[in-house]
Amino acid sequence: MAEQQVEFISDGLKIIGTISTPDDVAAGEKRPAFIVLHGFGSTRHAGNVVTPCNMLNKLGYVTMRFDFRGCGESEGERGRLICMEQVNDTKNAVTLLQAQAHVDPARIGVMGSSFGAAVAVYTAGTDTRVAACISASGWGNGALKFEGQHGAGYPKFVKMLADGKAYFAEHGKSMMVSRYDIVPIPESLRTHVLKGSIIDMPVDTAQSMFDFTAENVIADIAPRPVLLMHSAVDSVTPTEQTIRMFERSKSPTEMHLFSGTDHFMFAERNQRVHEVVTAWLRDFFPVTGEAKGLNSDH
Repeated sequence: MAEQQVEFISDGLKIIGTISTPDDVAAGEKRPAFIVLHGFGSTRHAGNVVTPCNMLNKLGYVTMRFDFRGCGESEGERGRLICMEQVNDTKNAVTLLQAQAHVDPARIGVMGSSFGAAVAVYTAGTDTRVAACISASGWGNGALKFEGQHGAGYPKFVKMLADGKAYFAEHGKSMMVSRYDIVPIPESLRTHVLKGSIIDMPVDTAQSMFDFTAENVIADIAPRPVLLMHSAVDSVTPTEQTIRMFERSKSPTEMHLFSGTDHFMFAERNQRVHEVVTAWLRDFFPVTGEAKGLNSDH
């Protein structure tokens, strides 16, 4: 597998990424490709990104992974994750990937986990250049997601948003908060948070996620195929978020809920997750040949 570091400009900021090409790509051959998006405050080197990229490369796809602005090696205010800006980063990544010699510009999919999954769905729903979408442990309604995540602590979270607005009005800058005050993660799962991930973030990040509703555009992805995956019991993002997106989607969309996994399903290297993705790709977004089952209903 050949890897190359790439960079592109998104809203005036330099974004750093990695493109991986399978070794068996022949001269002049163009392959379908996937952009794999990282999770909340993470980087392109996270297990939930590298593992699916390796899987896709072995199956014959070109892959691209990049650091969202404000994350990893990319430019931008560190920790300032404004969902629509990350959507712009992804759309600009599509533009770069379309120009690669070994990529079929009409067959580029997006894939993401958690925060990256929400961005993937929204990007696919608003950019017809995206040919397929895979969402793992994602969410479609920020306000309901936070209510489910915080449970009894939800009023404290809402107060944090209000305090953030008051702080900005008084000081003219954003109030900083912990990533775990935005997205609670059980101690037992924090080993999956990549070393070097952003801990302190402006409260604007939380407000942006609260306002983000990828579920409103998921139906617009059709007739392009969508795969929605979630753990049946997710300790971070409520499973009902993926169910809501499925209910609002149109054919051809598939949904799979997995027992025996948790929020970081790719980093956990669950074999059934990989088998489902492989089978779905074969039927709906194959490396070669025609896709099957595009006339199937939910």
